[in-house]
Amino acid sequence: MKTNLWSPTAVRSISILLLGVALQALPALAQTKSIRHSPPLTEAAPAKAGVSAERLARIDAMCEDAIRENRIPGVVALVARNGKIVYHKAFGLADNAANRPLKRDDIFRIASQTKAITSTAVMMLWEEGRFRLDDPISNWIPEFKKPQVLKTYTEADGIWTGEPAKREITIRDLLTHTSGLGYGVIDGDARFKKIYEKAGVTDLFTTEPVTIGDSVKRLAKLPLHHSPGEKFTYSEGLDVLGYFIEVVSGMPFDAFLQKRLFGPLGMKDTGFYVPAEKAARLVAVQKPDGGKWVRLPVTFYDPDYPIKGAKSFFSGGAGLCSTALDYATFLQMYLNGGELGGVRILSRTTVDVIMREQVGGNFFGGGDKHYGLAFGVVTEKGQGKGGEGSAGTFDWGGYFNTQYFADPKEKLIGVLMKQTQGGNDNTGWRFRQLVGQTVDD
Repeated sequence: MKTNLWSPTAVRSISILLLGVALQALPALAQTKSIRHSPPLTEAAPAKAGVSAERLARIDAMCEDAIRENRIPGVVALVARNGKIVYHKAFGLADNAANRPLKRDDIFRIASQTKAITSTAVMMLWEEGRFRLDDPISNWIPEFKKPQVLKTYTEADGIWTGEPAKREITIRDLLTHTSGLGYGVIDGDARFKKIYEKAGVTDLFTTEPVTIGDSVKRLAKLPLHHSPGEKFTYSEGLDVLGYFIEVVSGMPFDAFLQKRLFGPLGMKDTGFYVPAEKAARLVAVQKPDGGKWVRLPVTFYDPDYPIKGAKSFFSGGAGLCSTALDYATFLQMYLNGGELGGVRILSRTTVDVIMREQVGGNFFGGGDKHYGLAFGVVTEKGQGKGGEGSAGTFDWGGYFNTQYFADPKEKLIGVLMKQTQGGNDNTGWRFRQLVGQTVDD
């Protein structure tokens, strides 16, 4: 049978192909120069940044107490204000079994702190006019066409049935965790843990020879918690967007981040996997055991995934490793309105969109915070409760006990890096509270 080259279907296919070629030809795979030229983060005396050195010492005491009380094995803490690093110290051990002291430039698995970086990459492509935020993801990943919401699940055989979702999943849904997708092994609904596992979805970390495209295509065939847009459900949406970035840019996700973000910002120690020459700087994941800190054993993942195995899974939701300095550099770019070192990563207007409320109220934060397109953001109500920073402060954390926040009003950054599972750690909220009280101008 002959194919009609001018049928509507053929014309659409040819048009999409030509559009893809045209987009690839755009001079977009390099960051633009900026009229502004904010200097890179450098260390300075606290007083020069309006910070009290005497009050910073309270952070020393907090970290030392936490280690002495066996709440954590070690921690790297960084504070920056007005573009100057006023505090950057390491305490305790990176690996108790090896008795290795923790160093300021040691490398940490940042897990969900990856999400803001992936979201930033999506918005960089959005700025180029590649798509609209409310476009269906199925335009680029057709496996997501006609999503189903879970209706029934049979425990005995793992069979599920679904019913049509009210609409398709959009890019905005994926950015805001309102797509209805779940999170498999860490999902709050045990049914989804089993459904994802049976389908072979890779949720977080792996040493197996899996790609993000492989996992996302499996995920696309599975049911949703609820119809897209109905509520906030923490999910693998940023993994989907990692693959989406590959499709739109025509580059592997890791290569895109290196070329478009890490390289231009000078984030030299950030990536999905740690090269052999830096492997000794990777901090061990530890857990409390009989009054001691011991290495976390292999469970549903191998904690040494950044330095072992296939190194092929570029998880947009949880895969990156970084240092306190590199992540502070990323946050400083946001405090500068999307620019650092004369390189424009995002427009100030785009940063404003990213910080605006997308999910709030009972769906997220109970009014103390809202969720934008990349971060949780403190509201006026949240500011009034104390300890969270000014309204507009943005934050998140990671599975291995890392935390960060950045306060645009005070031009203040706090990064706290640890690598633990379990224990009785109170350093996250205490650090944030102590950083706020150092302001002295």
